[in-house]
Amino acid sequence: MSDELNTIEENAAAPAEVSVDGQHVKQHSLKDQIAVDRYLASKKAAQSKGLGIKIFKINPGGTV
Repeated sequence: MSDELNTIEENAAAPAEVSVDGQHVKQHSLKDQIAVDRYLASKKAAQSKGLGIKIFKINPGGTV
């Protein structure tokens, strides 16, 4: 996920539109990029095994 965040950060730092020698390039808005990132993260979470919780036994210290 850190790679995705780095990509979003790089896109945010870069200009939104560029025109060079008659060629014009425009990127998707940051709002759209974040929406896609959230969608992909939720899709990945839905496919993972488990319930998203971890159950463990707590042993209080100092008791016999």
